[in-house]
Amino acid sequence: MLEEKRIIVTGAGSGIGRATSKLAAGYGARVLCVDLSPAVHETAAEITAAGGTAVGLEADVSDEKAVTGYVASALEAFGGIDGIYANAGVSGGGKPMLELSVEDWQRTLGVNTIGVFLAIKHTVPHFIEQGSGTIVMTASVAGLRANAGGVDYSASKAGVISMAQTVAYQLYGTGVRINAICPGIIETGMTKPAFDRARERGTEDRIGQINPTRRHGEPSEIGEMACFLLSERASYVNGQAIPVDGGLSASHPWVFPRS
Repeated sequence: MLEEKRIIVTGAGSGIGRATSKLAAGYGARVLCVDLSPAVHETAAEITAAGGTAVGLEADVSDEKAVTGYVASALEAFGGIDGIYANAGVSGGGKPMLELSVEDWQRTLGVNTIGVFLAIKHTVPHFIEQGSGTIVMTASVAGLRANAGGVDYSASKAGVISMAQTVAYQLYGTGVRINAICPGIIETGMTKPAFDRARERGTEDRIGQINPTRRHGEPSEIGEMACFLLSERASYVNGQAIPVDGGLSASHPWVFPRS
């Protein structure tokens, strides 16, 4: 599906980013794995050990100089770029609205929204020059409706969704596609505290119960969608925010039927 594609994945040190990097390499891509954490080198090493091609790079996605650096590294390592998955994110201040500080907002928007913008800004010129390229971003169901995240987190992800729609038209006729994925609740490092608390209480089976699939999702399930969108199989999918949430966002408020 991604044979010989040259892909950048941010947030590749764990969770969705690691799962996507490994899947993309398994589908034939050469992957530059980017993360602030040194764990990104473990992701690259696992891919290499499995026979794939990957390079690990530590970088802060909210820092423009670091972004130009990882783009340059991909060009040097692979001779070009065919796609980027701007996945890196943080969970936000985790506080009620009135307790959030400006610093909380700046950190959340800096990684979740500005980091995505920078990924677009510094890969698009290469895509336009070659007449093709694919951008995928991680948004969230929290960017679609309330009650899936804090105010700062939800706003940051709504910004990503808006970029998918707006940038698609700013790239009119260039051959470059852009889409966002809106995960539901997925077990990752970001959501680990909630999963750990549920396990301590013995209520793990209730996580995800309000969606019709009646379970939480796995990082690989988001990774499969990301790989599809990065591939030519999704050649007519553009400017979309696609929920991968077990059906959660399909409903208005709903009462679970009890027997």
